Amino acid sequence: MPFLPATPQEMKALGWDAADVVLVTGDAYVDHPSFAMALVGRVLEAEGLRVAVLAQPRWESCADFRKFGRPRLFFGVSAGNMDSMINKYTHNRKIRSTDDFSPGARPGLRPDRATIIYSQRAREAYPDAPVIIGGIEASMRRFAHYDYWSDKVRKSVLLDAKADLLVYGMGESQVREIAARLRRGEKVQTLRDIRGTAYPLGAKETAELDVPGALLLPSAGEVAGDRLKFSAATRLIYEESNPFNARPLVQKSEGKAVVQNPPALPLSTEEMDFIYGLPFTKRAHPSYKEPIPALEMIKDSIVIHRGCFGGCSFCSLTLHQGRFIQTRGEASVEAEARRLLDTPRHPGNISDLGAPSANMYAMGGKDMEVCRKCKKLSCVHPVICPNLGTDHKPLLSLMRRIRALKGLKKAFVASGIRMDLALKCGEYISEIARFHTGGQLKVAPEHVSPGVLSVMKKPPVGVFKEFAEKFLAESGKAGREQYLVPYFISAHPGSTLAEMADLALFLKERRIRPQQVNDFLPAPMELATSIYFTGLDPFTLEPVYVPKKETERRLQRALLQYYKPENKPLVIKALREINRPDLIKKLLSL
Repeated sequence: MPFLPATPQEMKALGWDAADVVLVTGDAYVDHPSFAMALVGRVLEAEGLRVAVLAQPRWESCADFRKFGRPRLFFGVSAGNMDSMINKYTHNRKIRSTDDFSPGARPGLRPDRATIIYSQRAREAYPDAPVIIGGIEASMRRFAHYDYWSDKVRKSVLLDAKADLLVYGMGESQVREIAARLRRGEKVQTLRDIRGTAYPLGAKETAELDVPGALLLPSAGEVAGDRLKFSAATRLIYEESNPFNARPLVQKSEGKAVVQNPPALPLSTEEMDFIYGLPFTKRAHPSYKEPIPALEMIKDSIVIHRGCFGGCSFCSLTLHQGRFIQTRGEASVEAEARRLLDTPRHPGNISDLGAPSANMYAMGGKDMEVCRKCKKLSCVHPVICPNLGTDHKPLLSLMRRIRALKGLKKAFVASGIRMDLALKCGEYISEIARFHTGGQLKVAPEHVSPGVLSVMKKPPVGVFKEFAEKFLAESGKAGREQYLVPYFISAHPGSTLAEMADLALFLKERRIRPQQVNDFLPAPMELATSIYFTGLDPFTLEPVYVPKKETERRLQRALLQYYKPENKPLVIKALREINRPDLIKKLLSL
């Protein structure tokens, strides 16, 4: 089918009397593999299931949740591609003026804490229909977590939503198994052995708690009232994130409990090729009369792999996609590129040939037995693991194969490049500069202070300097005037005004003027969020400075954009506060 049915009329036109699965999402319905509900929907469709999509339903009543009738198997509920609170609110808790995942970027088409609200409405509509939650919001709120917008620790979203099951991670393997077993007549309450899921325990089962081999986390009440307990829970959750050695985790909460099974195993290349080879139209549902900005940004992009072994503190990838790289085959990527270029009136450009980190394609452990036992969060911090294979040859082969396609003008690499890995392969830097950059290449050094970079789990600033030198040299050899666009974060845990002043001076000396500022926003369950809440490194329990006051956050932001005339008073104030008036003239001179 060109699209999964998104209205009762479309479902009836297919001759269905009911849907097997109704997928509820806070995003507009876009049939593109970068939109989670399209991905899950196509996977379930390939299993022979009847899948309907309920996109951005009205949540004031359960009327919209009855549109397709009771699903035979389950409601699959997601807030969308982003946490609904991050989608709606800025770092200073102000409502955003736009929503890129909605038609015309209109805001207000999803509720706060959408996973909870949608689950409640689905339950009201059909009390006996299983409700299964997933997506990034559910994934990163599966245990008790610090919630920045309410400034408190909230219990697991699984308990708040009163759902039957929570799918964490990317989810294709899990939903396949869930659907197959429900189809065979199993009850949702018996689905307690599926990797990549978490399930609730009632009061009686919690009192008689018996989960073989499980680790008991500090309870929701304990982590809410004790920063040492919160740090301990964070440490255990991250240490038990390797699917090859993770143990089940249990967390009690107000007399109930949440049990998390170990993560799903990484998908094979064959599985990845199958999923991305499904018949996506890569278009928004025809009912929309306005463009979906998020689709416009990625409609001509191609995902070449999943996962990231960087382990950056401010990123959710370790807990959501995992640190094992799941790679598509060259033929699969080429086939998608051909389909894209064959689209009528296509301009001939691929906007991004990438992934979470563009140059981790086909990388992994030299000895996988070592990886299966490892509990480290990062394969590249504080140094690149000697067991990590960093060969760029498979990626170079893929890039060359795509460049040879008839009708291709240019295949850009717009995803973040891991600079420390790129420095292992001069040939890769050369080809990026010659063939895959459109004048500007985005990179993310994030800071220059050794202390802050250590908290972030990012490489030292020398890596950025060396990469910049080599990239610009290769651009010159190719006869191309090109620039790096570096991204930096203000007010990250560990960052003081003095360190932001050092960053500002670094930028001024290199004539770098950041146009956009990435203000640190504590997202649920990330390592940096644990530090923000507790003021402690969860692994060493050493204190970490955290800039929490909005006045200081504003000063840090101003230092990062030192060149703006409107920031001059704030820059002067910041430098005087740290007793560095000697820098005023250096930073503010033209």
